[in-house]
Amino acid sequence: MFRRRESVPFSFVAESDRFRSNVTPPPRQRATVSQLAGRSLVGLTMVAGLVGALVLGLPALSPSHAEQTEATHGR
Repeated sequence: MFRRRESVPFSFVAESDRFRSNVTPPPRQRATVSQLAGRSLVGLTMVAGLVGALVLGLPALSPSHAEQTEATHGR
């Protein structure tokens, strides 16, 4: 294993959580209109796909009337 050549004083390690940098990060760039439109279209497409799967899948999962009558007659 590699060892550090210089020891780190414990007080430095203990005070590291209180250290605050005086360097401010650059401001965030605002999203353009096309980016906002693209994000909203992707979201709407995902919601429409989930709703469509639900609409198409629910009739397939519900038992039909003929299957219910056969089950009640014991066939």
